[in-house]
Amino acid sequence: MLNILCCVKQVPDVNLVKIDPETGSLIRQGVPAILNPLDANALEAAVMTKERYGGKVTCITMGPDMAEEALRECLAAGAEQAVLLSDRAFANADTLATSYVIISAAKELGKFDLIFCGKESLDGATGQMASQLAERFDASLLSGVLTLCEVDESKKLVTVERELENGIEKTEARLPALITVEKTNFHPRIPNLKNWKASRTAEILRFNSKTIPDLDPAQIGDPGSPTKVPRTYPPEVGESGFILQEGSPEKDVDKLFALLEGIV
Repeated sequence: MLNILCCVKQVPDVNLVKIDPETGSLIRQGVPAILNPLDANALEAAVMTKERYGGKVTCITMGPDMAEEALRECLAAGAEQAVLLSDRAFANADTLATSYVIISAAKELGKFDLIFCGKESLDGATGQMASQLAERFDASLLSGVLTLCEVDESKKLVTVERELENGIEKTEARLPALITVEKTNFHPRIPNLKNWKASRTAEILRFNSKTIPDLDPAQIGDPGSPTKVPRTYPPEVGESGFILQEGSPEKDVDKLFALLEGIV
């Protein structure tokens, strides 16, 4: 039976987030928080693997108390266990500090054969978490996976097809392995009513800086984060384009050249 971990994150709905023009910080007040969509794809891959080979899926996240809602979504979608890492001491963590807290807590949950992660989060979009966690878990890293072909527990091997810049590669790696998936073949399922109701009352396992054994205060939160973001700048929006409709292709071309001459 496979022991599977899926790392998820609750993020603000970026379609509704605005930036304070004075401070350059995100205005999160009144913006709904959602399960990071790419993490939902990773969760679907984890649940599909469990259904095919047997096992248990544990979802873990670091965030405020409200992140519990994202974990309940994961339970409704097929995870058996959910773990919330929440503490004010974890605030202002970059990916290095976050991955340290996750691995420190994960050690208390047992050894994992497979770890699934989204490629990146909507709010940070660094794409760094998977590689850092793979290093900390001492796991093989398989990124951009399109299809999970086979898991052979007896040989401790996983075979996947993954997307590269110049095509698709079929490869195998030793367990434990950390996998990031493409969303092409891992569409998040809609939970049934029974699972959804059960997720509302399910127990969420909680850890904080005091209950994770041997946690180094210098490696968590702001003190453990060498990456600092002093200011965020919104993208500059240029002038809107327009379509040339002068009545014929010839007139359109004449108009285009006239515009180009004016620019030059």
